[in-house]
Amino acid sequence: MTIRRLSEGTINRIAAGEVVERPAAAVKELVENALDAGARHIEIAVAGGGLALIRVTDDGKGMAREELPVAILRHATSKLPVDGEGADDLTQIETLGFRGEALPSIGSVSRLTIDSRVADADGAWRIAVEGGANGEAEPVAFLGRGQHGTRIEARDLFYATPARLKFMKSPRTEMQAITDTVKRLAMAAPETAFRLEDEGRTILDVEAEMPGPEGWLARITAILGPAFRPNALAFDVAKSEARVFGFAGVPTFNRGNAQHQFLFVNGRAVKDKLLTGAVRGAYADFLAHDRHAVAVVFVETHPHDVDVNVHPAKAEVRFRDGQGVRGLIVNALRQTLERAGHRAATTVAASVFDALRPQMQPQTPYFPAFTGAPQPMTPGLSEATRDWAAPNYASAPSAVLEMVRDFAPAARVADAIPAADLRRYPLGVARGQVHNTYVVAETADGLVIVDQHAAHERLVYEKMKVALAAGGAARQMLLTPEIVELDPAGAERVLAHAGELAQLGLVVEDFGHGALAVRETPALLGDADVQGLIRDLADEIAEHGQSFSLKERLDEVCGTMACHGSVRAGRRLTADEMNALLREMEATPHSGQCNHGRPTYVELKLHDIERLFGRR
Repeated sequence: MTIRRLSEGTINRIAAGEVVERPAAAVKELVENALDAGARHIEIAVAGGGLALIRVTDDGKGMAREELPVAILRHATSKLPVDGEGADDLTQIETLGFRGEALPSIGSVSRLTIDSRVADADGAWRIAVEGGANGEAEPVAFLGRGQHGTRIEARDLFYATPARLKFMKSPRTEMQAITDTVKRLAMAAPETAFRLEDEGRTILDVEAEMPGPEGWLARITAILGPAFRPNALAFDVAKSEARVFGFAGVPTFNRGNAQHQFLFVNGRAVKDKLLTGAVRGAYADFLAHDRHAVAVVFVETHPHDVDVNVHPAKAEVRFRDGQGVRGLIVNALRQTLERAGHRAATTVAASVFDALRPQMQPQTPYFPAFTGAPQPMTPGLSEATRDWAAPNYASAPSAVLEMVRDFAPAARVADAIPAADLRRYPLGVARGQVHNTYVVAETADGLVIVDQHAAHERLVYEKMKVALAAGGAARQMLLTPEIVELDPAGAERVLAHAGELAQLGLVVEDFGHGALAVRETPALLGDADVQGLIRDLADEIAEHGQSFSLKERLDEVCGTMACHGSVRAGRRLTADEMNALLREMEATPHSGQCNHGRPTYVELKLHDIERLFGRR
């Protein structure tokens, strides 16, 4: 077959397949053009999931009559800067668009009309593109005198490419993708008002906000919901020419997927594996593998240090110093979480309060720790909590109070302090224990319910990290070595990491035929469940395969050990031990959630309790 040049229409349709893969991509390109034009109010109207109609109206600077025919040509743009030698400079991109592909790509697969007017012009002008066939500019009565801006309509998207049309999802699914896209664009531009309608029904309507952190937070809260503001931690860190700022949700304010993580680079919404990995790494201490943080992260860096020309859709970026940016994000988030102390999500108490309201249908609480119905063998414990309180589990060390005094002098309990004064502490004074599992404390303006196992698990975990940072975990020798029976492969996997385990205070030896002898355990764990600990470690090593390294996964191993060395549900505590637990929680960072992201306590204010009984 002879080599031939493709027609312009075919070239445009091929390019459209990369730039406009679905209606949400077309909306993204058109809204980004509006933002680049300086729009302060953008309206998006959609019908049929974007396949029947996409209309974007803005109040930007608009386009003059002579610019319209050029705007619909491939690779025609006003946004790409020119260097000192007169050449196009792809290293100094400061706008969202720059490739000049969006309008011709959309026009090649739809029926496109563009109405636009620049300020102080006599009238507006329209140009139409149908299936790649460009029309001529003609006057139109679109905008009144003194107004300026652009309105773009794309009808019958992909009618010119039936093969692509067959692969579209349902209108509802496509609309969800459009909504997510507009939300991300609106987060990146709080100074611009957005309105999104689906066949006349308002989906999103946010007003323009003032510049500054409060404006950012107000816009993000308007999009993510009112629960975000009280659970958001602001951060702003700069290093060299890079800056990372935004808002991180407290760990207990988490979700089952990563859809509530919003990442931006120089004002551009991106889905970048490096940035997503940085957020996950920063929260690794606090969340289980199947839970995800809620976070909005903005990265600002010099245009020379980031390549946005990686893909036609411009959703991916490449950094000159990727590891440096990742480290900056991880450090910023970790420092922010450190400042949160023992704070937990406000939604925890709200979920409990809703569940306690009389004459209401049972609701599925948000956090796994409060899921399920009471079990007959252990009244009052949920299914998840019952699993924590495994049968035949050796009780934790009795000297909890001594461990508290040794580790955190600031958390010491003074026996002479009256209970009335202890009420002024954030977590109050212990008043009792329910089902040998939950500590009930009275505060100055309410009460606190503490899950003793989840709380102590976090405290032991933090102690292990401090001990390791100080040069290694102290060991305690067992009077009689604990023999753990495993399958030969499991025993071999654990023995392969015996040296690293010894650094953590766990000394294991081969006992033959798949058995291991445990001679020493970390002193912080006290009378721990050695059998369960070794089996869990063997399972973790098997799950991670050859890539498993205790040094790289130190936090995970410490978390496993802490879980097996904590005060278990079902153990009776004395009043001194309960108060010591409360004081240490107040003095320990991140004690508001256990290592799996579950809350360690719930706080109910007095006015909420009074509402339960109709007093308010």
